[in-house]
Amino acid sequence: MLYYGRMDMFSALAEPNRRSILEMLASNGQLSATAISRKFHVSPPAISQHLKILREAGLVHMEKRAQQHIYAINSGAMRELEGWARRMAEQYDQRFDALERIVKEQERRDANLRSGKDKPNGNSDQGARRGHRGKNKADR
Repeated sequence: MLYYGRMDMFSALAEPNRRSILEMLASNGQLSATAISRKFHVSPPAISQHLKILREAGLVHMEKRAQQHIYAINSGAMRELEGWARRMAEQYDQRFDALERIVKEQERRDANLRSGKDKPNGNSDQGARRGHRGKNKADR
């Protein structure tokens, strides 16, 4: 699920430093908290807080090795985010496809009106030639 306990994935990803940490982990695999901290111009406690938020959101795993905390991306969470993004893109594609069909149909109707094939009420010229309100001379 994309929304866990105290911190959901999207809230965790809203902060640029946390996105950078994930990008680092994606590029380098596992990294210690110290190695991550060295790449930023913020204090180690601030990075520790960012890592905690990423962990609570389920975006990273932490393994304790002796005195080090080793972090790695939670690939399951990344697949979950990717799936959500794919579903959203598919929904938008469906809506845009439907809109495109409507626009093309309207363009076809407009072209037919300009060429005289159809009248706005849906009748052809033949009905309009009969006289007033679609009646022929015998009906008047």
